[in-house]
Amino acid sequence: MASALTHVTPFILPFDGTWPRFASEPLLCGTDASVLGRVTLGARASLGAGTVIRADGHFVRIGDDFHLGDMSTVHIAHEVYPAIIGDRVAVGCDAVVHACTVGNDCVIEDGVVVLDGSVVENGVLIEAGSTVFPRSTLNSGFAYSGSPAKAVRELVPGELEQRARLLHEAVAPSLFTAATDVAPDTRGFPADVFVARTARLAGRVDLAAGVSILFGCRLDAAQSPIAIGTNTNVQDNTRIDASEGEVVIGPGTTIGHNVQIRAGRIGAHALIGIGSDLAADTVVDDDVLLAAGSTTTPQQQLEGGWLWGGRPARPFARLNDVRRAAMQDIVDQYRGYGAAYRAAQDRPAGQGGSNGTSPIADRHPHR
Repeated sequence: MASALTHVTPFILPFDGTWPRFASEPLLCGTDASVLGRVTLGARASLGAGTVIRADGHFVRIGDDFHLGDMSTVHIAHEVYPAIIGDRVAVGCDAVVHACTVGNDCVIEDGVVVLDGSVVENGVLIEAGSTVFPRSTLNSGFAYSGSPAKAVRELVPGELEQRARLLHEAVAPSLFTAATDVAPDTRGFPADVFVARTARLAGRVDLAAGVSILFGCRLDAAQSPIAIGTNTNVQDNTRIDASEGEVVIGPGTTIGHNVQIRAGRIGAHALIGIGSDLAADTVVDDDVLLAAGSTTTPQQQLEGGWLWGGRPARPFARLNDVRRAAMQDIVDQYRGYGAAYRAAQDRPAGQGGSNGTSPIADRHPHR
């Protein structure tokens, strides 16, 4: 059990035999922060509660003086893009920095999603709730806002430092909150299910064979059940709240990072994009792709066979075989990720499979 007087270290696991590498032990670390796989993390990092830095299908390289707010996620695109982040970057709470390049002295505020292949130059502010669409370039010296994020004004002197300081102050309380240190109970699930050590499950949760519940996820079925179908993956820091009614998710579906789901149904072979927010009683048919950063309205139904997106979501284009193949690739990748992390997490203590069994500090990481 951690307390305000106990130093917390991140939960760490290797991926495919490669451990994270740290220039120094994180300066500050909240409970249930996770650093996984091919990560190189610079000196004087601060990691808020529930944060996830995960490098499996590619590498993550982060510079010095990095700040990651509560429940935020850094990840890669499998064998396509790494995540590269420079020095003195501050990221707010519930944000996702995904498979992109971020320069030095940048501020990425709460709820921002930065998507694959994007380049954020030095000295950029991305304002809260914005979505940076794939392969965008954000130019130095500007504030960006909206979905898609667009330059709205030039930065004024001292603004980045002030915004960064506010993000640091906002996360401070979580860094001194006692850890629960309670592993999820997986005894009733099929043997090939993966539930991350830092996920939290409450109530009647039914997981079918091959399901993966990744790091930092919160599934609350205390009031109504949650049922998730075969080979579906629920990615890092997603919250599923069944307090207003049951949640049913079909087989072969992907739920991206930092998604919020309430009472409703999601069909088979669907993809719910990163940072999406599904209102209560949303119905997502089979064979739907919902773009990252989208929202739905209460009781909205997303018809199958379409790419949906926007705030609120609307149909943009018919799904084709290329998009469907890409959706299936993610399902297959996450079956592999789940198997690898399950093996690492379940390995007996002393064999490199649990927190603290590899050196936390590597004074000469590859930068």
